[in-house]
Amino acid sequence: MSAREVRVPDLGDFKDVAVIEVLVRPGDRVEKEQPLITLESDKATMEVPATEAGIVKQLNVKVGDKVSAGDSILVLEPSVEAPPAPAASKPASLPPTFPEKPSKSAASSTKLPQNADIMAEVMVLGAGPGGYSAAFRAADLGKKVVLVERYPSLGGVCLNVGCIPSKALLHAAKVIEDAGMMAKHGIRFGPPTIDLPELRQYKTSVVTKLTGGLKGLAKRRKVSVVQGVGRFTGPHSLEVTGADGKKLLVGFEAAIIAAGSAPIRLPGLPDDPRIMDSTAALELPDIPERLLVIGGGIIGLEMANVYAALGSKVDVVEMTPGLLPGADPDLVKPLHKRMQARLAAIYTATKVAGIEAKQDALHVKLEGKDAPASKVYDRVLVAVGRRPNGHGIGAEAAGVTVDARGFIPTDAQLRTNVPHIFAIGDVTKPPLLAHKAVHEGKTAAEVIAGHKAAFDARCIPSVVYTDPEVAWTGLTELEAKAAGIEVSVGRFPWAANGRSLGMGYSDGVTKILFDKTSGRALGGAAVGPNAGELMAEISLAIEMGADAQDIGLTVHAHPTLSETVAMSAEQVTGTLTDL
Repeated sequence: MSAREVRVPDLGDFKDVAVIEVLVRPGDRVEKEQPLITLESDKATMEVPATEAGIVKQLNVKVGDKVSAGDSILVLEPSVEAPPAPAASKPASLPPTFPEKPSKSAASSTKLPQNADIMAEVMVLGAGPGGYSAAFRAADLGKKVVLVERYPSLGGVCLNVGCIPSKALLHAAKVIEDAGMMAKHGIRFGPPTIDLPELRQYKTSVVTKLTGGLKGLAKRRKVSVVQGVGRFTGPHSLEVTGADGKKLLVGFEAAIIAAGSAPIRLPGLPDDPRIMDSTAALELPDIPERLLVIGGGIIGLEMANVYAALGSKVDVVEMTPGLLPGADPDLVKPLHKRMQARLAAIYTATKVAGIEAKQDALHVKLEGKDAPASKVYDRVLVAVGRRPNGHGIGAEAAGVTVDARGFIPTDAQLRTNVPHIFAIGDVTKPPLLAHKAVHEGKTAAEVIAGHKAAFDARCIPSVVYTDPEVAWTGLTELEAKAAGIEVSVGRFPWAANGRSLGMGYSDGVTKILFDKTSGRALGGAAVGPNAGELMAEISLAIEMGADAQDIGLTVHAHPTLSETVAMSAEQVTGTLTDL
């Protein structure tokens, strides 16, 4: 039979769509509906399938090419037994379609190591929220799973030295702050007495409950847990070095990299235990009289909140002109106002020029318009962000691509450039958030098990657990302006919300962004107590394509903070009566 060209099907309104993956090579035999290439537009990712079975004779595209409907993908020699090709290609659908099983490649056909101490169908490197979710989901789908974790307990950075212990301490800080705020309302408490060992024990007990629960879940699912630091030694092998120095070789058919991230350490700082990262700060070594927090982002502000409530005089230094770089200024303003009253000083557009560690204190040089030339502190917390751990896992031995910053590029199914190795969470791309990693982990496990799955989130909520909380999801106003997207913005001030006033807070605001053309919700944000809880409804509205009328006509309980979501939408529809 004569060879036939396989062309890009009708893509609707899309043209010049990027080829991000070529799944076949000349000489490969393909079956009907088997994916040939993966395309990615600014809206979705899709795979173009073969219209019939045959042998690939010639490839006409490569990764990075831009294609439109009708462009030639490859030349296919149909199988003798193949039925006649249809007159026209079946239009591909958006969102994407996916193969029943991961595509084959030279890497995935490599022989498994014969000298492995333990074999797995799926090996997961890292047991943070993304890693353990991936491992548990893979086990639920019938796979033999090995989970490799460096910490003695499961949960990774988030549960052991990150999200969970910090939230326990933030709760303690809020109790102190709330008690003090009630003085002007006729309820007065004496100054708090801080028992540091008991506070540490409370924090540890919260962590232990969660990590202990994970241990039980892993055992019931028959997930084998290997403790130690893992490094790839090949495309199907990982060497794990235990705390005692002993090494164990894990062989695997498929792998999921969930190696997470680590705090960034500023260069040139002295090696002194009084200079802490977030992990050390959460240990509560003491309550310093004077604390400098370098970094006015999420981690820095949360820890400043904790130590200020416990009695430290806290200064925050931020290089950019405002706190929470990247967040909309109208959200940051109420937080800045509250923290300015709580902290000793906030220096924005200021950098730390140097730290000299002396016996009496840490002498810090500052450079900024409104900052003093130098100040002394008992401790310094460096909270300038986190970097991915892509360069510390021996990825090159497995053939996995890692970029200069340490991120591992993946496609919509979380595959790396090596098709049987996947990557999720902080090690892939921002935002570095646990809940993003969880959903990615489940997706990767499902793809490995042959399910048609992809990570295609329209929005990923972010929450700053300060007092007040700042939270946003989807498109921000700054991003909309930068992208030239015309939006209608509905805002509702918490000063007109009964629940907020009853809580003694009136500076909050909720807002939702709607596309001016389609009317659909694109983003939302709030600042105020428990603002993070409001992101669930707004995120669901974005994912479901709801418009302002959908949200405004949904009956919300009264009096609740959630009413501010409905009233933000009502402001856009013109039906708001509460202002």
